[in-house]
Amino acid sequence: MAKPVIMPKAGITVESCIIGKWQKNVGDMVKVGDILFTYETDKAAFECESTEEGELLEIFYGDGEEVPCLVNVCAVGTKGDDVSALRPASGAAPAEAAEAAAPAVEEKKEESATAPAASASAPSADGLVRISPRAKGLAERSGVNYEGRTGTGPKGRIIEQDIRRFMLDKGAEAEEAAVAAPAAAASVPTPEFEDVKFSGIRRAISKSMIRSLSEAAQLTNHHTFDATAIQSYRAALKAAGDEYAGVTIGDMVLYAVSRTLLNHPDLNANMIGDDTIRHFKHVNLGVAVDTPRGLMVPTIFNADEKSLLEISREVKTLAEAARSGSISPDLLSGGSFTVSNLGSMGVEVFTPVINPPQTGILGVCTITQRVKEVGGEMKIYPAMGLSLTYDHRAVDGAPAARFMKELCANLEKITVLLAK
Repeated sequence: MAKPVIMPKAGITVESCIIGKWQKNVGDMVKVGDILFTYETDKAAFECESTEEGELLEIFYGDGEEVPCLVNVCAVGTKGDDVSALRPASGAAPAEAAEAAAPAVEEKKEESATAPAASASAPSADGLVRISPRAKGLAERSGVNYEGRTGTGPKGRIIEQDIRRFMLDKGAEAEEAAVAAPAAAASVPTPEFEDVKFSGIRRAISKSMIRSLSEAAQLTNHHTFDATAIQSYRAALKAAGDEYAGVTIGDMVLYAVSRTLLNHPDLNANMIGDDTIRHFKHVNLGVAVDTPRGLMVPTIFNADEKSLLEISREVKTLAEAARSGSISPDLLSGGSFTVSNLGSMGVEVFTPVINPPQTGILGVCTITQRVKEVGGEMKIYPAMGLSLTYDHRAVDGAPAARFMKELCANLEKITVLLAK
């Protein structure tokens, strides 16, 4: 009897996932634990393992399709088993989903098994244009118009092989037009470009940034502080060796932020609607991480209760999980404030964008050499930049400046802060 494999629920906050690429084809034999397909949420990517053993009988959703969590994605069993009861009511047509995951050779078999197609421009019998997901994707990428055409698949369905044939037709037409065109037109260069669709994560980042900038009244203050103390303490930790050597200046900033925010509740908060602010009793510190899939913001929960060494360990663990795609989506939400560090890339000042519904985000900048008067003499000192963006609906300029003044003072006396 055929059994389903469902779309996993990758975290309590995840409602649906997008299939990346099928690793198995219809007809393949699979075992429990075999990777069937990759899938992604709006924040991370994963691999789905088979929970059943047998032949992959039918695929209900193809590459790139969004699937609700806990819905049947495919059926596994013995050849000939009835899978009709397992098909999702709102799923894609099984034939289309299966073809989206099948190799090109299957399309060739399909083409040879059907009768010769009618005229390439003839519509199907019921007037509908039938096209497989893979063929449609290729047509969109290559700019081929398939409307009104009939393919060589079942019931005139257009498959990938047909699109490639249409591409040749289009190329021949273009060549004829080029011959007929004036010679001067031949000298006009054709722009070269590639259209790349946003991934699920990139789409989520895009929506979040648009929402942030359109809904929040954002303002950024830029500050600097004398980084002599944190540089000296960093050198001492490095000399101590072992895991202390891994503590970075960025970790020290996170530690100082987690302590300073406790005195500024409007910045350790979330906006609820337009007229309510939610203050957090502890600091759940979001840390912006650059990953191959895009920006992710894992959260260090209760950071105000953790030591510098614990924060240093946790941020490295979270960053590695985010970059590898193995992080739980539950660790990518729930933050009360975010820190984004571009200082290691030489950025001297920038305007970070608030991670909604938070009310503030701190940008950590690089260290530059500046001059200040000390005891009547001009001395060079290492100045580190910090950029605070805050939601003016929740925080006014003076309270934001007071937070930054206290944070800079704490960083300039980092060893005193650590002793508290």
